[in-house]
This record gives sequence, C-alpha cells and structure tokens, in this order.
Amino acid sequence: MNTTHPTARPSTQPQVVLGTMDFGTRVSREQAFAVLDAFIDGGGVWLDTANCYSFWTDPRGIGGASEEVIGAWLRARPGARDVVRIATKVRQNPLVPHSWPDSAEGLSARAVQTGAEQSLLRLGVDHVDLLWAHAEDRAVPLEETVGAFGELVAKGVALRVGAANHAAWRVARARSLAREQGVEPWTALQLRHSLVQPRPLTPVAEAGHRMLTTEDLDLARSEGLGVWSYSSLMWGSYVRPDKPLPRTYDHPGTERVLAVLGDIAGELSATRNQVVLAWLMRQGIDPIVGASRAEQIEEALAARRVRLDDEHLARFAGAR
Repeated sequence: MNTTHPTARPSTQPQVVLGTMDFGTRVSREQAFAVLDAFIDGGGVWLDTANCYSFWTDPRGIGGASEEVIGAWLRARPGARDVVRIATKVRQNPLVPHSWPDSAEGLSARAVQTGAEQSLLRLGVDHVDLLWAHAEDRAVPLEETVGAFGELVAKGVALRVGAANHAAWRVARARSLAREQGVEPWTALQLRHSLVQPRPLTPVAEAGHRMLTTEDLDLARSEGLGVWSYSSLMWGSYVRPDKPLPRTYDHPGTERVLAVLGDIAGELSATRNQVVLAWLMRQGIDPIVGASRAEQIEEALAARRVRLDDEHLARFAGAR
C-alpha cells in the first residue's frame, strides 16, 4: 500500500466511502486488507464502520469484528492513519451475546461514552473523525444524547458527530438542543438511498433501515449537513442476475429506471454501478460502497470520473 497521499482533510466534493460492515465476518482479514489497500491507493479517504458490525453473522453474537480488522490493518500499515478518516457508530451493539434487540446498546450518556471508548480500543486510535448515532433511542431524552455526543467532541474523541437512521425532525431538534447547550451539533446524516426506489408507503424488509426522503435532503441543504447513503448499490442487484432486487422494488418505475440506467451506462462507457454512484454524487451525496475484492473498490472509485449532466438526470427523473 502506498501511503504518500497528503494528510486527509475535509472535502466539499462528494466521494465514495468504503463500507466495512462485513470485515472480519463475511470478508476475511486477508481480503479486507487487500480492499483497504486498494481503496487508499486509489485515493479513497473515508472508512465507515460501526461498533455492532456484524453481530448477526459473528459466531460470538456481538459486534466489533469490523473495527478490530481496521485496527489490525492500521497497525500493519505505518502511516495509514495519516491518510484515512474513520467514521464509526454507537447504538445497537448487543450487550449480551446473541441477545438483540433485547440487550441492544442505547444512546444514554453512559452508553455513548462507553461505546466510543471501546471503539477506540478496537481501532487502536485516539479519536475518530466522525461518530454516528446509529439509530434513534427514544427511551433516552434527546437532550442527554446530544450532550453526550457534544462532550466527546469537546474531549477530542470525535472530530464530528452525525445521525444515522434518524427522522429529519429529530435531527433538527437535536441541533437546536446542541445550540442551547453550547455543544457541537450533528452535522451529517446517513440514510438508505439508491437510484431505484421501493413502492411508495411500502416498508423495506431490513430492520432499522430508514430511507432518505426529500425532507432529509431539504434539511441537509438548508443547514449545510453532509449526507451519506448506504445500500447504495443494492447489494449488487444492478449488475448481478443472481441477486434480484427485493420484492418491494417490483413496480413499473423500477423497470423504466433500469432501462435508462442501461442506456446511459452504454453511452458513457461506464458500468451500471458507476453510473449509480455518479448519480448519487451529482446530488451531493457520499455513497457508501462495500467490497470483498480489490477490483470491486477500484471500479467504484472510477465512478468519480463519470460525468452526468442535467439531461442524464432529467432522463432518470422522467422514468420514475
């Protein structure tokens, strides 16, 4: 791995984020190292993980494997921490193995502090660049959660904080509370989003997923918040016949959008995945992309060179 890139700095340009959810479980340490090396060598910067990844596939029944693999990679790659930025999440990690959601970690001040401390230990770092609240916890006063995240920023444990899978009104309320408390507010949103959309008013099957809405984008653009999307490539469904889209996406709009996607990919000599990522970035969204092989992340990073113009966007909009 080449670590001669300049020290990572905030970027105003949307960029591909490496999702590491399966590292240490479905993706072996050796595979993960190869993907991480390819990502950094290709100019990638942000890694996205969580303290609960991936308890549902880990025989131990708890999270932490992904952070442990990233920590091992950082130790094996002197200088890598200078060029990579790390985002992790608290909330959802089972406090009792194989007991979720009954023992899922919440967002009390104690849970946030303990979760962050344990993440730092697994990662082997003294701070993370972005700490997410992974999901809402309405059993805890929002004031308490906001204060806990703000305290971590004040201590330098996290440089920024954000909200994943939160309703827009909760984020707006939390930001108001942060101003009242004089602490750092949430400045980023993470939600599920991709080119194809499920049938309106139809819930997705995956527990805890919250879809990006126009209200979320309106809030983000008016307040200057970052927006990250997960499930950006629909688990390979754009390019793999053996991975069909979930049933909730079975409607005429999907067929029309996929037809336009194929046409534009051919016109631009790009892959369908690359066009989808370019479409997200064109809207100011940072797409998270998971990978198990180096060539997959190399393909994703090449999406930065795909240029979609207004006519392309209008064709997609008209197909919905």
